[in-house]
Amino acid sequence: MAPPLLPPRGSQVKRPSGDPLRQIDAALTRAKPADCASFAQPAGDPAPSPTSPSHPMEAPTLESPLATALPAQAASPVDWRVKLAACVEMTKYRLSSLVVVTAGAGYLLADPEGAFAWGVFLVALVGTTLAAFGANVLNQCLEVERDRQMERTAQRPIPSGRLTRAEGTLWGVSLLVVGTALLIAGVNLLAAFLAFLVAALYVGVYTPLKPRTSLNTLVGAVCGAIPPMIGWVARTGEISGGAWLLFAILFAWQIPHFLAIDWYYKDDYKAGGFCMASSVDGTGRFSAQQAVVYCLALLPISLLGPLAGLGGTIYAAGAVLLGTAFLALAVKWMIQRTRRDARQLFF
Repeated sequence: MAPPLLPPRGSQVKRPSGDPLRQIDAALTRAKPADCASFAQPAGDPAPSPTSPSHPMEAPTLESPLATALPAQAASPVDWRVKLAACVEMTKYRLSSLVVVTAGAGYLLADPEGAFAWGVFLVALVGTTLAAFGANVLNQCLEVERDRQMERTAQRPIPSGRLTRAEGTLWGVSLLVVGTALLIAGVNLLAAFLAFLVAALYVGVYTPLKPRTSLNTLVGAVCGAIPPMIGWVARTGEISGGAWLLFAILFAWQIPHFLAIDWYYKDDYKAGGFCMASSVDGTGRFSAQQAVVYCLALLPISLLGPLAGLGGTIYAAGAVLLGTAFLALAVKWMIQRTRRDARQLFF
């Protein structure tokens, strides 16, 4: 019969006197509970309780390799989505929708009776919009420190840490290059030049002037008035009188908006160190007066449209009605000078 693999129940296993396991058993038998506690815990530190994060039965904490590795793997797609959303936010796509509308209007008004090329029209809109997106992004890359000081802009992607300045710069340059390239390939060189000119003025002139002089507003209005000219050039290949008239209309229309926005956010602009009209006109009196002047100028300028072949009776009636309503809001702001009146003018 083969010998049993295990000793009978209740029997005592005999180990040699030099057996390491026997020595450990003897040491643990002689040890007191206090000694065990002092062995497991350094002197002067309280022993861990069952509810303590360092208790051996507790789930792994953030310091453990398991807890560190799992969130890192789960956070990767989240970080990617956050950065993508930040890139989209930097384009100011809602504000840039005006670029799409005005560029499209310029294309439609340039030659109403001529052949309509859908391909050129769409490429002109996309290229102009991408170039405008690039200018917006690069503007924010240059104003990071000032944006951090302003409540309205402190949570923009770069000041909030969602993107780095290098990432934003690469994104802005890419948008500008792609937009310009589309206009060169699908429209014409003049349209591409005008789109690049807008970006250059916006980033290279308007942005540096903002902390130096309130005249930056005029440069900003020039940038906003060029897109209809791009649409015009996309269809005709030249800058004629009608293109300049569209430029003048949009330029005069923008100034009251800019002045109202400036005064509405005057405290924010002051915190950011920008030199705006509100910096020397805290009451808003001068800004409101200037808004009225530009609204008055807008009426006769817009009525030149029918003479330039840009519209007929319906256009003229609409220009008078809308221009008069715009003027009424400016006059109301000039008289009352409240934040609500300023917001109504630019909203």
